[in-house]
Amino acid sequence: MIIDCHGHYTTAPSELGDYRDQQKADLARDPAFCHQKGQVNISDDQLRESVEGAQLKLQRERGSDLTVFSPRASWMGHDLGNESTSRFWTEHCNELIHRITQLYPENFIGGCQLPQTPGAGLENSIKELERCVNEFGFVGCNLNLDPSGGHWTSPPLGDRYWYPLYEKMCELDVPAMIHVSGCCNPAFHTTGSYYLSADTVAFMQLMVSTVCQDFPEIKFIIPHGGGAVPYHWGRFRGLADMMKLPNLNELLMRNVYFDTCVYHQPGIDLLLDVIPVKNILFASEMVGAVRGIDPETGFHFDDTKRYIDGNTALSQEDKQAIFSENTLRVFSRINLNK
Repeated sequence: MIIDCHGHYTTAPSELGDYRDQQKADLARDPAFCHQKGQVNISDDQLRESVEGAQLKLQRERGSDLTVFSPRASWMGHDLGNESTSRFWTEHCNELIHRITQLYPENFIGGCQLPQTPGAGLENSIKELERCVNEFGFVGCNLNLDPSGGHWTSPPLGDRYWYPLYEKMCELDVPAMIHVSGCCNPAFHTTGSYYLSADTVAFMQLMVSTVCQDFPEIKFIIPHGGGAVPYHWGRFRGLADMMKLPNLNELLMRNVYFDTCVYHQPGIDLLLDVIPVKNILFASEMVGAVRGIDPETGFHFDDTKRYIDGNTALSQEDKQAIFSENTLRVFSRINLNK
């Protein structure tokens, strides 16, 4: 069994984008426009067509079995509009994910986006998380530590602002993948620098907080191989020592996990050499940020299973832990016996 913990619905039918464009047009006329939910008319046949030649095809070709599937990260767009904008956009995006999991229950299981809004509380996010878990059977969520889209106006992850959501995550026993959205700050390239910077920022914010002590059962996934964290593991260990903090294994590594969305063999080898196997979850983010073929290998950059298979230091037991066992432990609501 191979479970991909990081998949996004990047191939949604154009009607979803049309809905978002209408929201943007409404806001252009009136920045305080109060949105209503309205309709997004997409048929089951359109949903099938959108994944059959993309995510589903790649699952079959590359040998994975099940994907934790969530809405397109760069389209979460929490910086856009107000609470009504984000609430209804999020509901439509999550409902499409639920429909896909109903059409392909053996291939996809849901992870939700949250209707975060800069400067607003997390009540809507908590309600949407409850809805997606209790009504749709979703097993995790994406949590944006910077809903401003690159201006970093939100409190750090250790702030009590986030604690009601953490409490709900623990109550529902679901992990959060810490994942920013599109960036509206021209200083950042969304996938080339903003995503990776945010991953690194998330680790440091958790490191200097008491979140994992206050919520000993909480689970976070830092995607894209942890950003700069594994590469600079000595820096973080050294900082922890200078700050008189516990060692990182005790401080964070019972609660924080990294995925394998690293798109070359040396990068994966470094991740596997530095981070304990128990803290690594298989993922590809396929049909995501990097979609081309590596001219040095002839294979797609995001065919990450090849890199795990290609690591000669891992035992078969370690590979199985990365491919599925760790993910089943972190996403404990996944039920393979349904």
